[in-house]
Amino acid sequence: MQTLIRAARIIDPSSPFDGQIKDILIENHQIIAIGEGLMSANATVFESKNLHVSVGWVDMRVSASDPGHEHKEDLTSVCKAAEAGGFTEIAILPNTTPALDSKDTVGYVQRASKHKAVKVHAIAAVTKNCEGKDFTEMIDLTHAGAVGFSDGQHPIQNTHILLKSLQYLQPLDRVLMNRPEDAQLTVYGQMNEGIISTTLGMRGLPAIAEHLAIMRDLKLLEYVDAKTTKPLLHFSTISTAESVRLIREAKQKGLAVSCDVAAHQLAFDDSVLTDFDTNYKVNPPFRSQADITALWEGLADGTIDVVVSDHLPQDEESKNLEFDMAEFGIIGLETVFALLITHNKTLNLHQIIEKLTTKPRQILRLNEVSIQEGNVANLTLFDPDQTWTYSKTLSKSKNSPFLGKEFSGKVIGTVV
Repeated sequence: MQTLIRAARIIDPSSPFDGQIKDILIENHQIIAIGEGLMSANATVFESKNLHVSVGWVDMRVSASDPGHEHKEDLTSVCKAAEAGGFTEIAILPNTTPALDSKDTVGYVQRASKHKAVKVHAIAAVTKNCEGKDFTEMIDLTHAGAVGFSDGQHPIQNTHILLKSLQYLQPLDRVLMNRPEDAQLTVYGQMNEGIISTTLGMRGLPAIAEHLAIMRDLKLLEYVDAKTTKPLLHFSTISTAESVRLIREAKQKGLAVSCDVAAHQLAFDDSVLTDFDTNYKVNPPFRSQADITALWEGLADGTIDVVVSDHLPQDEESKNLEFDMAEFGIIGLETVFALLITHNKTLNLHQIIEKLTTKPRQILRLNEVSIQEGNVANLTLFDPDQTWTYSKTLSKSKNSPFLGKEFSGKVIGTVV
């Protein structure tokens, strides 16, 4: 079986064809030719105006709800949503039932997703059942195929556990991913603490809860004195200007640290909550315009390495409630690229693609991918200028504030 991608601009700094408009011919999963005017009588042809192609995108923060809550999302539906969003690989969080804290549950994810168009990687739990009490068997989980370790939606509060995890994972060449939040400061919080939360009479999630957690974790990383050029500690979904500053300074010191931001955090500030729409209820919460500006600056100067979807499906029973009773979370796999293009303030196209390709692969220790003859085909096709309306989702859940909205930047398809 052959596939022919015709007249696509290649966006891949590792390819000798970067920036050039070329045809790409693929046969039996392999790129067999890159050139102009390529012909094949039996090939499936991808062709469209302003077609661009990059190596396949990676989302390193996805909640799949499978096993345990398949009514919200399962591995089949999450892969369909990921493919629609241009992702060829995703890494799923361990917050399932049972949690991804054993070889059996990691193996389940691998078997259940084996023949999907999207490759699914498991992020294993740091602690049993993600409860923050007892360590998982990290060596066994690494050998089982876990690409990283995290308690996912549950920030690690126990300092001893975080320190020992850093020490355990360094020789295993795996990354520790932690969402920075001091949970004692955010109890009952609903949105960003500030003028708007006060006006609305809502309990706030203060920014200092994120800052204190980052400062603690960076001190522990410095104490470990990691001897690695790859990130050992990764901060997930940072949301404030101060967080960007702290991580920028840590990188300047040479600490083995990286971080990401959720795409939706780049689009909205906390003023969107004045109508109490629970689809905008996320954690970390939408912050201020000054924070959004700092996040874009952090992306531009390389402080923020990756953009993620933070895809968190919730059913009607979890979202269609009074605001303080509703669960946190947005589905985002299908809108990451569109949000980046539509709300872009500082990045060029190569920088945007880097945040979705090279950087997440480096952090998760995945195999490098490049658009060259003889390489396996792992590609995303897109048009950065095309406008489109997000009219429906392939996710089982519908908790998105973006449904019905018009965007620039459309995914055309994937070739894997």
